[in-house]
Amino acid sequence: MTYLSLFTAAFLAATILPAQSEALLLVLILDEPSAVGWLILVATVGNTLGAVLNWWLGRYVHRFQDKRWFPVSKASLQYAEQRFRKYGLWSLLLSWAPIIGDPLTVIAGILRVPFWTFLTLVGVAKAARYLVIGGVVFW
Repeated sequence: MTYLSLFTAAFLAATILPAQSEALLLVLILDEPSAVGWLILVATVGNTLGAVLNWWLGRYVHRFQDKRWFPVSKASLQYAEQRFRKYGLWSLLLSWAPIIGDPLTVIAGILRVPFWTFLTLVGVAKAARYLVIGGVVFW
């Protein structure tokens, strides 16, 4: 159940839903330090798969942008696309960051970033964040 809770929190934290996985990871590492590797792996996989969901949603977002209920204006969407193009694929290494990380993964889908490139960059970024958190506990 511990791993499922962590996976779920990490997955949701990568989506637009308000969730926090770092605090749970810290608590779980402190509770079971011998499982730090597994805990970091589960958090990384969950968070990366949440970002994959964002990428997938981004691939289809243009179908809905003219709907009244769509939460982002065309101008905001175009601005985000321009910023992503300006900073390029490497900006996906910031996908772990609060506030900007989730939109980056959606924009990557909109701009049709190849899946394996996306998965590699985002996976590295997410793993690095959780490795740092794990390292802080033992430092």
